Amino acid sequence: MSNPRRKLDINSLPHLSENRKALRKRLTPAEAAFWNVVKSSKFEGRKFVRQHSVGNYILDFYCPSEKLAVELDGQSHFSTIGMIKDRERDEYLKSKGIVVVRFENRHVFEEADWVLDTIRANFRFGPPATPTTYSLHKSVPSIKTTPSVSSKDDETDTPPS
Repeated sequence: MSNPRRKLDINSLPHLSENRKALRKRLTPAEAAFWNVVKSSKFEGRKFVRQHSVGNYILDFYCPSEKLAVELDGQSHFSTIGMIKDRERDEYLKSKGIVVVRFENRHVFEEADWVLDTIRANFRFGPPATPTTYSLHKSVPSIKTTPSVSSKDDETDTPPS
């Protein structure tokens, strides 16, 4: 017997089910590489799900225990309309207590450690004492970085150049 949905449940709404399934079947190369790192609780023991919906928004990746959404953005997100839609979406998710971290697709391959350190730094209980090193793509060498937590000297969340 299935559990009935509660009226106020905003997660995985049935009317988005087919769209979520279709998105899971056609991941971008960046999403596929990132998924290989986080699936099966491989990243810091946190469970991530892909193409999870909250309200009418489908998140690329979501860690329920941390209330953390990870968005990997392609070209459509860099237009004026794309940025406005992302801002509206981020505000909605923030109102639900969800933190959103965004990365350009290329960062998954070019700055893999920075991406993972930034995610780690956004865990509600903070990063682990010793950051671990992961490589999202075998052809990309690991680059030593530190977690992206702001300091007096650097108030940006941009990757090293």
